[in-house]
Amino acid sequence: MSDNDESRPPAGNEKDEARGLFDRLRDLLGIGPPSVRDDIEDALSESEPSGDFTPHERTLLRNVLQLHVVRVKDLMIPRADVVSLRIDASVAEAIDLFRTAAHSRVPVYHETLDDPRGMIHIRDLVQYMTPGQEAAQLAKSLAAAGVVRPVLYAPPSMPALDLLVRMQASRTHMALVVDEYGGTDGLVSIEDIVESIVGDIEDEHDERVGQLVSEGADGAFYVDARAALEDVSKAMGFDFTAEGAQEDIDTIGGLLIAGAGRVPSRGEILAGPGGYEFEILDADPRRVKRMTIRPAARARKPGRREAAPTAKGDTPAR
Repeated sequence: MSDNDESRPPAGNEKDEARGLFDRLRDLLGIGPPSVRDDIEDALSESEPSGDFTPHERTLLRNVLQLHVVRVKDLMIPRADVVSLRIDASVAEAIDLFRTAAHSRVPVYHETLDDPRGMIHIRDLVQYMTPGQEAAQLAKSLAAAGVVRPVLYAPPSMPALDLLVRMQASRTHMALVVDEYGGTDGLVSIEDIVESIVGDIEDEHDERVGQLVSEGADGAFYVDARAALEDVSKAMGFDFTAEGAQEDIDTIGGLLIAGAGRVPSRGEILAGPGGYEFEILDADPRRVKRMTIRPAARARKPGRREAAPTAKGDTPAR
């Protein structure tokens, strides 16, 4: 080996020195190390998509990358929409509920949903039934039948990806969302998490839900109370989100209740922001379900009960 060969550093050392120089430059300029996540997101956000990914693959990859910032509260079914059963309900009552609700799992509680005891799966009820003994078995309570399974619990702030891992590990596909005081805020299933990646998955039992915001022939808008303020604003050309931002509200039903300071009754007409009036088409004591929104200047139909413009705490005129 020549003297020149002995004095020349190995090729690997040259690469290490160059890499060390770049690392020192990044530290000097306050630039963090390169991120594979950032590289993928940059590739997916290219204005002219390459042939490496199809549009559907791009959507799935974006959703997967965003899953680490999605929280359980973003996916949960609100408490008001949770279908559940008391633990002392009979097996017959449970079967009737499964028949009408078209769910495969429902939570079980003692006094209220704030005192959950687990969940029941329709498959367990089918396996429980014995030919020739149906009458006696149908009369038993869920607790006596021994068909109640454990359920997972998750705080609203828990990352959805972490909950998905727990569901896979425990083979439990339902979790109740509980607040800091132990109260039940809602429910999330493994299907809800998967749908955040692949989109809505409808089966043969899912009912098709119409648009949450639709315009009628008379120019009025028929709105589901669960409609997002952004969607209502886009459809009607008025920014309801500015009103909701003050109260940290996301839905048009929440905005209406916050403005009234109570849950309006069916048939009431209330003055809302932007010179619009809200007529309640459907509601129960806990929530508003559907409403009509129209400019207040439009002629009102006879026979409708109207409430005076409300502020928080006001009681409607009757």
